[in-house]
Amino acid sequence: MKLKIFGDSAQEPAETEEQYMEVNVMDSEDRKTGRVRITIEKLNDFKDTDSVLRALRKGNIVFLKIKGLKEKDMGELKRSVERLKKATIANNGDIAGIEQDWMIITPEFAAIERD
Repeated sequence: MKLKIFGDSAQEPAETEEQYMEVNVMDSEDRKTGRVRITIEKLNDFKDTDSVLRALRKGNIVFLKIKGLKEKDMGELKRSVERLKKATIANNGDIAGIEQDWMIITPEFAAIERD
């Protein structure tokens, strides 16, 4: 299709319909709908940190029950929390303890409001 910059406007091509392609920049089905997933995970062992980190990397907000590991092994709990904290900070997320037995971990797009 030729486009004349100068000249008679009557000689412009008859096909003036704009053509465009829709590009989806969202990487998950939930982000397309604007939904945010909140998952509840339990930390009963150090290896459970892997599933928590997977949920966080998917863009989920994670409520984490730490009571099981807290009662089992306080050293492992501290190690797990340290790993979660480092990963969360590296991904620009946020992490906070809630009462005695719960934590909340958020991805980059969410922040925890503190008093």
